[in-house]
Amino acid sequence: MHLVTITNGTYRGEEVHNQTFEMVKDLTVGAKSTFITVRPNDVIGAGRDKIRINVRADNVAYDNKATPKVEENDEAVMQRIGERFEILDEMTKATVSGDVRAMILQGPPGVGKSFGVLKQLEQASLFNDIKNIAPGFEVIKGAMTPIGLYMTLFNYSDKDNVLVFDDADGVLYDELSLNLLKAAMDTSKKRKISWSSQSLALEKEGIPDSFEFKGSIIFITNINFDNIRSAKLQDHLAALQSRCHYVNLSIDTARDKFLRIRQIFQTGELFTGHPHITRDLSLEIMDWVNENKDKVRELSLRLPIKLAELVKVSPSNWKRMGMVTLCK
Repeated sequence: MHLVTITNGTYRGEEVHNQTFEMVKDLTVGAKSTFITVRPNDVIGAGRDKIRINVRADNVAYDNKATPKVEENDEAVMQRIGERFEILDEMTKATVSGDVRAMILQGPPGVGKSFGVLKQLEQASLFNDIKNIAPGFEVIKGAMTPIGLYMTLFNYSDKDNVLVFDDADGVLYDELSLNLLKAAMDTSKKRKISWSSQSLALEKEGIPDSFEFKGSIIFITNINFDNIRSAKLQDHLAALQSRCHYVNLSIDTARDKFLRIRQIFQTGELFTGHPHITRDLSLEIMDWVNENKDKVRELSLRLPIKLAELVKVSPSNWKRMGMVTLCK
């Protein structure tokens, strides 16, 4: 039995001062408050099995002097993740407007990183179409050579252009490409990009061996920079981070990923484009995901979409097919 003394808190609007309780569950961060779950004492909550007292961590004293462990409930996790995506939308808009010149977006695959960025860029592009202005952004995917990166930076070097690197993490492991990227994402007033060696490819395209880059860059990556072990690469990535804004979506655990799926499900957007998925079927799919979240190869927004495809293939056997094709 662990006892806690609450020096200052509230229970159902009433103040709690210097009261000792038997702890049931440690501090939990809710959507609106932080609370601790305890057994009632003779003064507070008499007649109940357990109660929640709203309290700050520094107003709780533990009998065993243990450091309090604050646990987020599901609503708080989804609120935290939702706030990160709201910030991402604002940062993407700022990149389009040129107020932010470079941003790195980090998060696991399949949580909606690219979708959020591209949605904002397409809205800006639609506005450009109305004004009869050429599209000002390009999405770069896959492998790219250093000379290819240099040429791409030149082609989108004008003000108001936005380059999006998505699934292009190979650039980070090539020192020459990484140096070009650092120059393009620098905070200096003038960002000069140079190619010091002779190149027939540049001559053929009429591209100079140096130019000023005035555009903006969004680099979307699955790599958590904090987990890189190579000391040399760590130095490069730290230099890259220091040059721009770094948005970590903070979706690190299987629980976070599942709650992100639930979050999108609650918006009604998860099965857009799959009209054969009725409300009842969508609930069945979410139940399947919840029951098998520890068994699947990848827990992401792609998982329920794959299940929706299996429902179309075999309405009566999709669950079994999912176990075979999607689980470890």
